[in-house]
Amino acid sequence: MLQIPTQSLEVRVAEDIERSFALAAEFGAEAVMTTEDAIQITNRARIVELAKRQQIPVVSEFSDFAHEGTLMTHGPNILDSFRSAAGYVDKVLNGVKPEDLPVAQPTKFELILNLQTAKALNLTIPPTLLARADEVIE
Repeated sequence: MLQIPTQSLEVRVAEDIERSFALAAEFGAEAVMTTEDAIQITNRARIVELAKRQQIPVVSEFSDFAHEGTLMTHGPNILDSFRSAAGYVDKVLNGVKPEDLPVAQPTKFELILNLQTAKALNLTIPPTLLARADEVIE
């Protein structure tokens, strides 16, 4: 098992993002992993800007982050999740009680790597990881 120390940095409002990156740099963080909430999703450009300034790679869950400039994302495919939700809406509109529907988990996940960010951080992505990626941003 890997013994990787972690530090949680609380972000309750947008203004906390800059403070969190300053603390991450102060702690000597080698990477940052975002949680996907409305504040961080809305401020993903700011997160990327601060990460570049601090030279800290960021890993996220949703593909929008990689397209914005984080190093990588791994998480559920959002379009697939929306399609699944549409199926649930259809069932409810056709008379099925919501409490009778099973809880659904994402079934399709995607790995997106941003090679532009990797190059800017002077990181080499292993070929085996590149081969597994669903999308590589060059």
